[in-house]
Amino acid sequence: MDHLQRKYGFWTATAMVVGIVIGSGVFFKADDVLRASGGSLPTALLAWAIGGSIMIVTAYVFANIGARIEKINGVVDYFEEAYGEKGGYLVAWFMTFIYYPTLVAVLAWVSANYSIGLLGLEKGVWLLASLYLIFFFLLNLLSPILAGMWQVSTTLIKLVPLGLVAVIGGISGILSGQTMDSFVRSAEGISEGGGLAVATLATAFAYEGWIIATSINAEIKNAKKTLPKALVTGTMIVAAVYMLYYLGISGVLSNEQVIAAGDNAPVQVISLIFGRIGGTLLTVFVVISCLGTLNGLIMGSVRGMFAIAIRGLGPRPEFFRAVNIRTNSTLNSGILGFLLSSFWLMVWYGNFAGWWGSFMDISELPIAFLYVIYIAIYIWVIRSFTDLGPFARFGAPFFAGCGSLYIIWGAIQKDMFAHFFVITLAIASIGYVLMRQSSDPQAPGGGRKKSRL
Repeated sequence: MDHLQRKYGFWTATAMVVGIVIGSGVFFKADDVLRASGGSLPTALLAWAIGGSIMIVTAYVFANIGARIEKINGVVDYFEEAYGEKGGYLVAWFMTFIYYPTLVAVLAWVSANYSIGLLGLEKGVWLLASLYLIFFFLLNLLSPILAGMWQVSTTLIKLVPLGLVAVIGGISGILSGQTMDSFVRSAEGISEGGGLAVATLATAFAYEGWIIATSINAEIKNAKKTLPKALVTGTMIVAAVYMLYYLGISGVLSNEQVIAAGDNAPVQVISLIFGRIGGTLLTVFVVISCLGTLNGLIMGSVRGMFAIAIRGLGPRPEFFRAVNIRTNSTLNSGILGFLLSSFWLMVWYGNFAGWWGSFMDISELPIAFLYVIYIAIYIWVIRSFTDLGPFARFGAPFFAGCGSLYIIWGAIQKDMFAHFFVITLAIASIGYVLMRQSSDPQAPGGGRKKSRL
């Protein structure tokens, strides 16, 4: 069996957009953005605004594409339509072997990090991260419907801490004058921030993930109408929530305190207002929020190799395109996704263990490479979508492309960018060597020998 049932509606798709994007990034990147901004709140807010604008306009472009193309796996389908079978295959290979598993690994670690802090423990982060990986891969492979329900419920739950910080911190900051003080006085002792481009790249991780909603394209009811609405609605909600949340933090903590607090800034905000119990409850919500994002990323990861195999391409397509009859899940593809995520978790561990001599930030660098793919899709939209209005055909892709270039420029300035580029090139080359067309007539496109690329 290689058919996936259409089991998700508008709210699940929207929850996947919001739920994947709103997760750990907004919590553990807040201090990184401020530090990269040289301790300046206006610069940090501008970075958040630019990152959010790039996300929304990019989602708008993809919404126009999604209204036309309904196949198996969103961005892979779009690139294949634009540049042929080989092009779509290489994008799917990148998503499967780099994009999904790197972000899954980071999210497992972040979720474990907050969980260990909640329990008051000093050790066990990496063990718990591994256990989270195992549990949520099993959830998605054994009960994809239950995984979808978890995605919707955690989306609603994760809005609670953000709403509390935004409303209470915002009002408190206005009454106490802390918000204005944060605006006019930059944090001291920040010798080298990195600049607006690097700060915007840091927000890119917090804003990333909405594209993964397109990975369940084949399982969304009336996808041509439902998916575009979910993309635009979800990204607009995220951008609004983030800006209000960040203002809420700045209304309680000074810029120096935000940087010093690091990942615990939102917990400190609630603790200062409601006391220790309030801070503990917020940490519980943060953990649930992170686990919701982890689940959403894994929903994409388990379908990664399936998107390649269903086209009759890659190693053992007949094996990886198989759908488990009992669970209606991509079991074999999901197992590979788990193994790849485990590998990248080891790479992430190596950063903290000093294996690489520097820090290879796999929470941000893969995103920049995805934006290179986006630019190619924007060019295709401008060239091919002749029936769209001027803004939809030219304006939105142009602005989205400029935003993508800005993100890429920020990535180039990161440590070990060249190393990660070489690794990505090597993995893509291996994928190209292993690309082969199945002669199995049951595979979509089976037996075709030529590609349009």
